[in-house]
Amino acid sequence: MVKIWIDADACPGPVRDIVFRAARRVGVPVTLVANRPLQLPRSPLITAVRVGPGLDEADHYLVQAAEADDLVVTADIPLAARLVARSVAALNPRGERYSTENIQERLTLRNLKEELRSAGAATGGPMPYHNRDKQAFANALDRWLARQRAGERAP
Repeated sequence: MVKIWIDADACPGPVRDIVFRAARRVGVPVTLVANRPLQLPRSPLITAVRVGPGLDEADHYLVQAAEADDLVVTADIPLAARLVARSVAALNPRGERYSTENIQERLTLRNLKEELRSAGAATGGPMPYHNRDKQAFANALDRWLARQRAGERAP
C-alpha cells in the first residue's frame, strides 16, 4: 500500500491540512516525521514518528522508511535528492515534483546560495507561502494520487 510521508519539521501548516484531507478522502495513510512533538488530527490514517534531536535525523529516517511507491513531502533539497536516487517520489510544499531531470539543478542552486550566505552575502529567505502555492501543491498531490489509483508508477 502506498503511503505519504511528511518531513514535518518545517512543513507549512496548510500543506499538512491539504494532505490530511486527501488522506481521508482516498484512504491513504500519512506519517509525519519530526524531531519534536506534533499535534495531529484524530484519524487512524494519520500517525507521527518522533526522531532524535540530531541534525538530519528525520531525513535519515525518511530515506530508510519510504518505499518506491510512496510520496515524501519535503522542502529539503538534499533529502529530495536522496529520495529521487532511491526512486521515491518527492514533492515540495509549492507543488514542484523533484525528479532525476531537475534535482541536480536544485542542489547546485541550493549549494551556491549556502556558499554565498557563509561568505556573508544576503541571499534572503524563502519566498512567502501564498494561496497559489497551496493550490499548486494540492494540484500536484491530486495528480500523484490519481496516478496511484490508476496503478501507474510516477516518473
